[in-house]
Amino acid sequence: MAVRILGLDPGLRVTGWGLIEAEGNRLAHRGAGVLRIAEAAPMAARLADLFEQVSDLIDGQAPHEVAIEEVFVNRNPTSTLKLGQARGVVLLAPARAGLPVFEYAPNLIKKSVVGTGHAAKEQVAMMVSTLLPEARRDVPADATDALAVAICHAHHRGAAGRAAAGGGR
Repeated sequence: MAVRILGLDPGLRVTGWGLIEAEGNRLAHRGAGVLRIAEAAPMAARLADLFEQVSDLIDGQAPHEVAIEEVFVNRNPTSTLKLGQARGVVLLAPARAGLPVFEYAPNLIKKSVVGTGHAAKEQVAMMVSTLLPEARRDVPADATDALAVAICHAHHRGAAGRAAAGGGR
């Protein structure tokens, strides 16, 4: 049975999404895009908008499972905190919809898709288009990253499911 996996690359201005279908070792592209949040709005309104957009995306695409990229910690603590808030909202939307949610570190995503945890964005994009030939090459970078998250989950979902059943994530 095919499993629809929604990959999300959280951001407060742009959140990428990518939907794939996995059946055994076969992967198929089912959609990708970005959710845009108005930068001028107050933080609470931006987070509410992000929650609504992710919830609408889940309703429209009907995934079975959701995979989300973990926070990449950068040098600016304020930016990291804001990204964490956006990521919390992105985690909340599928959880409220009753979907299983899995999280993956950026290096594991790159290693799963490219073969090395320190791959450049261009390498990830090239491998995503190789693994999902139906995906257009002009997919925005944030959507390509989200497809990479979904691919990573497809590769690891057996182990992730066993860990979730045992209480770990």
